[in-house]
Amino acid sequence: MKIHLVDGTYELFRAYYGGQPHLNASGVEVGAVRTLFASLLVLLRAPDVTHVGVAFDHVIESFRNGLFPGYKTGEGIDPALYGQFGLAEAASEALGLVTWPMVEFEADDAMASAAALAERDARVEQVLLCSPDKDLAQCVTAKRVVLVDRMRKNVLDEEKVVEKFGVRPTSIPDYLALVGDTADGIPGIPGWGARSAASVLSVYGHVDAIPADPSTWTVAVRGAARLARALNEARAEAALYRELATLRRDAPIGVDVDGLEWKGPDSTKLAALCEELEDPELFARAHAAFNGNPLPAG
Repeated sequence: MKIHLVDGTYELFRAYYGGQPHLNASGVEVGAVRTLFASLLVLLRAPDVTHVGVAFDHVIESFRNGLFPGYKTGEGIDPALYGQFGLAEAASEALGLVTWPMVEFEADDAMASAAALAERDARVEQVLLCSPDKDLAQCVTAKRVVLVDRMRKNVLDEEKVVEKFGVRPTSIPDYLALVGDTADGIPGIPGWGARSAASVLSVYGHVDAIPADPSTWTVAVRGAARLARALNEARAEAALYRELATLRRDAPIGVDVDGLEWKGPDSTKLAALCEELEDPELFARAHAAFNGNPLPAG
């Protein structure tokens, strides 16, 4: 079996900015959820998609905000998008998919935890992390756990992670600690860029293994003395940033691998969703996808 783990928050953002808006009769914007629902149906139509989990950031803040005040928050998110978070989770549940609305942890933590669980199961042929989020690259293992950008039809296995970032998956948190991650509010260490971080981490693997004395470095890096000085002055910050960038593998997901099997839509929830989204075709389309029948036009 293959396990598909979907970044529902990313899918919702993409649907909001790339799909068609729609105000329902109550004056509520639901267009992104309509587009999200259609996207999930496309995934579920694939013949090898049998076990699926969808993770959402129920709130943007998480335990990481308590570790670092500068970590990302929900500030600045368009209210019309933010207002569809709960409805997006309801759409996933109506499809009968295992849905994780994360509060203390983040959606990426749920995906990382589910991937770790699935990777340990000998019955699982492959785990597909459906997201372009570079944070999740740290979960990639050989060709067994891969990162999939569904929109661009791009797949990153371990070899391609190294090709893209210059470091192995296990060094991705260290890479982000040095370079920074503006999407998550991680500032990084001054002076360190993608090239220098990749060069040094390709040898030492982790931030705390980088020698304080640049004259002992076994890799030639331009400006080594300057880089070492910047890192040595911010070792505590670098350790914190690495912790922020490290995905948790112990988030409470509440299911085992068998529990991820898709057994079809929840007709009661689906009927209510169709009414709220003002799209009666959703009911027939969801059941057609499960039964392997051609989808109704529309």
